[in-house]
Amino acid sequence: METNDPLEHSELTFLLGMSFQLVLSEFVSRLDAAGYADLRPMHGLVFQVLHGSGATSSELAEELGVTKQAAGQIIDDLEKRGYVERRPHPAGGRRKLVVLTAEALEHLAVAGRILYELEAQLTKQLHEVGLQVPRAELAAVIRTLTGDSIPPLRPVW
Repeated sequence: METNDPLEHSELTFLLGMSFQLVLSEFVSRLDAAGYADLRPMHGLVFQVLHGSGATSSELAEELGVTKQAAGQIIDDLEKRGYVERRPHPAGGRRKLVVLTAEALEHLAVAGRILYELEAQLTKQLHEVGLQVPRAELAAVIRTLTGDSIPPLRPVW
C-alpha cells in the first residue's frame, strides 16, 4: 500500500532515531509529571545496570560505555539525591558496590507502570489503523546485526 507520506521513504536510521526520540520524550514527560523531573534518561540506564545486586563504578562505566570518571560523577550525583548508596564490596578490598535505594526502586516501579501505559496506548492507536508495534521486526533487526549477543543500551543523546 503506497502512500504519499515522505516518512515511508526516509532512511531506516532516521525512522528508528525519530521513533526513539518521540517515545522517550513522551515517557520522560510522563515521568516528570509523576514527580521525577530530577531524573533524566541516563539515570534510568544507570538504574537498569544497578538493579538487582548492584555494580562497582568500573562495571557501571563499562556497561554504559563511559569513562570511570563520568560513572563516578553520576554515582556521586545520585548518591546526593538519595537514589544510590555505596556499600563495602562482598569480595572485600577497597572496591565499593553501588546499589539502588528504596527511593530508586520506587522510581523504577513508577517508570515501569508509565512505560507499560505508554506502550498500551501506542498499541491501541496502531491497532485502530490496522497496524501493530513492530516489536518482532525490531528484534529481528537487532538479531541480524548482533547474533546471539544482545548489546547493552548505551546513551546516544
